Amino acid sequence: MTRIKTIFRSLLALGLTASTILTAQQATISAQEVSLNPAIEQKLSIPAPSELATLDSGLYSDIASMDVIGQVFEGLYRIKNAQEVELGQAASVKVSEDGLTHTFTLRDDIYWSNGDPVKAQDFELAFRRLADRQAGTSVTSIEILKNGAAIRNGDKPVEELGVKAIDDKTLELTLEYPVPALAKILTGSRYMPINKTFFQEKGESYGTTADNVVTNGPFTIQGWNGTNLEWDLVKNPQYWDASHVYLTQVHQQVIKENSTGADLFDSNQLDFTTLSDQFVQEYSGAPDFHSIPKATIGYLSFNTTRPTTGNAALRRAIAQAFDKQVYADSVIQDGSQPLNNLVPKAFDVNEAGEDYQEQAGPMLTYDVQAAQADWAKAKEELGQETIELQLLTSDVGLSKRTAEFLKEELEKNLPGLKLSVLSVPLKNRLEIQRKLDYDIFYGTWTPEYQDAVNFIEQYKTGGGTNFAKYANPEFDKLVELARNDYAKDPAKRRETLIEAEKILVKEDGVVAPIYQASAAYLLKPKVKQFEVLPFGRSNNLRPVYIDE
Repeated sequence: MTRIKTIFRSLLALGLTASTILTAQQATISAQEVSLNPAIEQKLSIPAPSELATLDSGLYSDIASMDVIGQVFEGLYRIKNAQEVELGQAASVKVSEDGLTHTFTLRDDIYWSNGDPVKAQDFELAFRRLADRQAGTSVTSIEILKNGAAIRNGDKPVEELGVKAIDDKTLELTLEYPVPALAKILTGSRYMPINKTFFQEKGESYGTTADNVVTNGPFTIQGWNGTNLEWDLVKNPQYWDASHVYLTQVHQQVIKENSTGADLFDSNQLDFTTLSDQFVQEYSGAPDFHSIPKATIGYLSFNTTRPTTGNAALRRAIAQAFDKQVYADSVIQDGSQPLNNLVPKAFDVNEAGEDYQEQAGPMLTYDVQAAQADWAKAKEELGQETIELQLLTSDVGLSKRTAEFLKEELEKNLPGLKLSVLSVPLKNRLEIQRKLDYDIFYGTWTPEYQDAVNFIEQYKTGGGTNFAKYANPEFDKLVELARNDYAKDPAKRRETLIEAEKILVKEDGVVAPIYQASAAYLLKPKVKQFEVLPFGRSNNLRPVYIDE
């Protein structure tokens, strides 16, 4: 059995040092030369976990969209060897002595798929949109840039964000505080450029179909009309490093059931597919089987604007009323582990080898007695003996099985609870969340960069992915202290983040972690240099090639 193991401690070290290393160097091409067999078609067929919601890097909140955006666009940096970073669209970068000003010089040979040159103004537009509430794309991580928080709060205009196109080839980023993992952050799908001219022409239709986007990455996308369930990624001849992109076509189709993916893999209609539940046991030990730990988490989140789910005791009760170990062993069955914290295990490990999660200690564990005490308190505070709630999920197989498990466990352990389930396509689930037309939703989340703060900052007041509409000034203050005041004091920074997480999870129960994922998958031996990523996007297709 071939088994790929990722050690998150070494990844953390890479994430923390990559920015320093790259600032002192010009960009170099790291890809190894591959001699392709001309008789073999360089085509790949892989599944997508759900339908695409958007190709707008500022608007996505789902893994499928994040994955495709990361294949068809490229930022200032790019991923290499699954866990490292190097300069991408940037040829070089200079950093000021205080670490706050990063001046990037773009490559001369970078173009959009329509032939337009990639300009610094394209990055400026994309980054400003991430801070602009009026654009509807505001995300918490943009607060690493100067004035990012003030702009998101409506206190300053977006023009004062710490991003400036000095000229067509020079982009200046000014940080709010030193960010050791900046290079890793800027590989994320959020920080891809947007063709300013094309974007202004398309307006609100930008990113809604393949025809309404132009790309600057290794691939372009064809055949996606905004709602269909299959499309193609095609090699982009305009990409600056096209000579090291070997696949000519990647066909993707939405596959929501593991059984379907496994059947298509066995019949040679797929070259790669993910596995869960009984299929992991079935294929474990086979030469095509692989497994790596992931930083992806599964969780419940609550609508805090409703009287019932706005009650902290009710949220805590639900978070403690189901057996996560039984869930991991009987529902997922792929090596995923129960999770009692928002930040997963072995994700944030400091230089002394101390794991963030171990230092924080468990937040909310499976505890029926404590759950029922909180449940009784909630019913008393709400003045209700019977409480009806709805659980919102996507309609993929694991989500539906998760809902069935939770319904049985919660109704058994919380007397008077009636839980209904609504399973819809992911795009619809996300829209329902944005409209706050739900009680509880089940979802998964993958961090965009390797730092505990990336999990926690999502729940700041007004956060772009804070679908709970959670607002707690004490929590917000702690996140800001960790990101700003203690940026250069790792021990104090970690203590402050742990304190914030305890408020969020243990006291307010706004998010109920369920499990930390493990990625089990099947891969054809003919597929070479296929990189499955431990966090952020699911994989990196740029270096892949086929060789029988």
